[in-house]
Amino acid sequence: MPPPSGLKIATQAVERLVKEEGYYHQEQAKQEERVKKLEQEISAGGDGSDFNAEFVLKQEKKALEETKKVFSPLLERLVLALNTLEEKIYLGENEGTGTEEELNKAKEALQAGYKLTGSDPNTVSELGERAKHEEVVKGQENSTQSDMAEL
Repeated sequence: MPPPSGLKIATQAVERLVKEEGYYHQEQAKQEERVKKLEQEISAGGDGSDFNAEFVLKQEKKALEETKKVFSPLLERLVLALNTLEEKIYLGENEGTGTEEELNKAKEALQAGYKLTGSDPNTVSELGERAKHEEVVKGQENSTQSDMAEL
């Protein structure tokens, strides 16, 4: 069996990130519901009989905040994956490297990604360029810090 094409790999990456984003939204909704329920229980049972409830509430709130922090980096990865997929679709169409089925599936994944980002293709490309620039800057900062550490 031949290795998967670049188009197929890029398509699967976008599909995975879209699915992952949906999972985190579900997780966030569940956590918000648990926090709300705990807050109601604590306010209703104000006799102080459950000392652990305050701690559990604090932990649930912390978990909710951690889940919320996932969305920004996930969006950046999705934008980069969308840019890569756009390039692979372009190559597949113009150089004939992708099958019709792969191209259709890639375009569906691309549209799902656009819908998720709430952007049109031009905005996604601009976001991707910004994310690439930020990665380069971070890489330069990391190499500078490691150089300084060696001194």
